[in-house]
This record gives sequence, C-alpha cells and structure tokens, in this order.
Amino acid sequence: MRNEGDSRPDPLAGCRILVGISGSIAAVKLPGLVSALAKRGAETRCVLTPSATRLVSPVALASLSRRSCLLEADQWSHQAARPLHIELAEWADLVVVAPLSASSLARWVHGLGDTLLASTLLAAEAPVLAAAAMNTAMWSSPGVRRNWHDLQSFAGVLPLGPEPGLLACDRQGDGRMAEPALLELALESLRLHGASRDWRGRRLLVSAGPTREFLDPARCLTNPSTGRMGVLLAQAARLRGAQVDLVHGPLSVEAAWLEGLQLHPVVTAAELQQRLLALQPEADAIAMAAAVADHRRAAPLPTKLGKEELALSLQAGWQEVPDLLQQLVSQRRSGQRILGFAAHSGDVLPQARAKFRRKGCDLLFANPIDQPGAGFAAATNQGWLLGPGAEERPLASMGKLAVAHQLLDALGALLPPASEPAPPAPARLL
Repeated sequence: MRNEGDSRPDPLAGCRILVGISGSIAAVKLPGLVSALAKRGAETRCVLTPSATRLVSPVALASLSRRSCLLEADQWSHQAARPLHIELAEWADLVVVAPLSASSLARWVHGLGDTLLASTLLAAEAPVLAAAAMNTAMWSSPGVRRNWHDLQSFAGVLPLGPEPGLLACDRQGDGRMAEPALLELALESLRLHGASRDWRGRRLLVSAGPTREFLDPARCLTNPSTGRMGVLLAQAARLRGAQVDLVHGPLSVEAAWLEGLQLHPVVTAAELQQRLLALQPEADAIAMAAAVADHRRAAPLPTKLGKEELALSLQAGWQEVPDLLQQLVSQRRSGQRILGFAAHSGDVLPQARAKFRRKGCDLLFANPIDQPGAGFAAATNQGWLLGPGAEERPLASMGKLAVAHQLLDALGALLPPASEPAPPAPARLL
C-alpha cells in the first residue's frame, strides 16, 4: 500500500492488470483489491466465471474498475474482430486469479479452455499471480494437491497457497485465500521482479521492528521503527521461493504482510538475541533489519516510578546491549551470508564505511533517517549498499519493496548454489 502524498512513481501506476475471479466464497474480497488497484492508477479489467457471478456483483466490479466486467456470455460475439480471450491475454501486463478454485485450477493445469477465464489463462504470456482458496478437505484431496504441485512448474506463475484460518463453512484449517493487501503486495512484487523463484531451496532469517527496554512497567527505551523494511524484505524473499523466519519486535504494518512467514515475536533485545542464535544454524542467509536498542536497564524496576524518582533512575543502572550483528558474524557457519543495516543522520557514507569494517558482515545497507521519504515509518527508502571488494553502490529513493528486491539480488549473488528441494510429491489416488 502507498502513503498518501508520496509523489514517487508507483510500480503499479499505469499497469494493465487482468483480474480473474472464479467460484469461491473468497470472491467477496475482490472488490477491495480492485478498488485499491484503481486508487494506485492501475488499469484493471475483471473476468468472472459463471459461479463467481453468484458471489460478487459484476456491476460493483465494473464501477470500481471503471471498465465493463466481462462474463461468460461475452466470450464470443459476431461484432468482435478478434477472440476476446486472446485480446485480454495480450492486453494484460499482469494477471491475478483470485480466488483460484479447484475447478479453475484443474482446467488451467490440464489445458482446458472451456470458459472465458480458462482460455484466457492458457493464452496469457504475462506473469500470473494465482491465489488458491477452497474448503480444507478439498485442498487436501489428492487430485487438487496433484494439480497444485503441477502448477508450481509453470513458467511465469507465482502461486500463493491458501492460509490457515476460519473458513466460510465454519471449518478451521488451510483453505483461506491470501488477504487482498497481500495480493496487492504480490502484484507489486511481480511488477518489480517477475515470477522468478530464485530463492527456492534457501532459508532466510530476518529481524525487523524495534525492541523495547523497560525502565519500569510504564516506561521503556525504544525507537520509531515500524518494521516495514524488514517485513517487506522477508515477504519479498518468501515470494521468491525462500523459507523465511521473521524475528520481530512490536510491528506497525499491514497484518496481511505477515502471511506465509514463520513468525517469532519478541519484545526486548535479550529475547531477540535468544531467538536469532537459536535459528542461525539453519539459515543460509541473515538480514538484520531490526532497530535494536543500544542500552537497557540491568534490572527493570517492578513498580512505576514517581516523577521525582525518574530523574535519578535515568542516571544510573543502565548497561550496553550486546552487539547482536557482530555476535552472529563471529559464529556463522561456512557459506552463511549476513546483511547488516545501519540507520544514520548527517553524512551517511563515512559512518557506514566505519561500521562495515567494524561489523564484519558481507553486506551493509546504510540509510539516512533525517531525509524526507527515508528511514523510520517511511514508505520509501534510499542509501548506500556496501559489499565485498570495497563496493559502494548508491540506492536511489524508491519504495521499500523495490529496495528489498535489490538487497535480495545482492545477497543471493553471494550465496552458493541452492540445493533446491523437489516440490512435494502429489498424492496419488488408489
């Protein structure tokens, strides 16, 4: 999602997005996505299967997209100079199928073009985001699992499996479609990076957000970090195929952006340290985007201080927080790569050079926190990426998701080839 008043180019502005909606109750969420895309300046056209028209209003979608909504009856017309499914496939820069039902999945995988949406998908050469949704038992059935397995091998397709949660049938389990805010983010990622799964077979450990060091039950030392940069880095890696562990302090981001990640919530630097050290051995790469407090109380007070006592307590009883980045660097295993972050004010580059030498990490991204549109809570970021061989690459101001992809490109280039696991074998019918 974009911040209002941000004048920088939006990757989705002017992008032609075809939204395919099939017959799942999750279709009721799609007007929200179409509206969000329109607000970002995307050109959107909607295609509904016959079942979808019973769940979501074509009139509402047409109004929100500012384009006529296309139905099954529109596929063949004596007034059309070209087949509609070919025109739509060639028009689209991106395609999203959400929800992708069991029936639409089967048609797509088996090459059946018996509906407008099915034939359009077969003809599409643009990147496709496929967001599955169905009942838990249906999702677990051998035929669906086999079809979903086969879809993983389709070039240009970014598959988003369903999430666990409460379904419309009152069942609790896998089957819930990814939330519209995550679909929006995934479409932006497709626009920036395409559907490449170049991090498949790798595990990334990311820290994000602030820590809080308590003085007493009512007061703490913290910072304005929202966790946005670290969360977007984690989600971008997940969309590129990585298994991601996100160790995070208190966050202020879209809840949907956390879907699909292995979450490890913490509050203090000591808790962050404990989780990072426990997860480090399994990680191929680590990105330390958390804004960790520099000092903490040796022993937080059990009761709230009065105003008179507060001034005295601020003068004594504090200790430095251990340097977590240096600790991770000192005990990393062979082949493990580490990306550090540094937030500075003033002249960033000299400070970043000194920190890079001191920390010993493989890459360091240094960004200003005193510039408009950069640093804490901003939708955009900028700075310098320092790397091996005295590399110093400036990163111009861009959205934080775009920054995340550039950082993943640089970090992935330092990793040995991934021993990519084969996708899970499909279940077989007896």
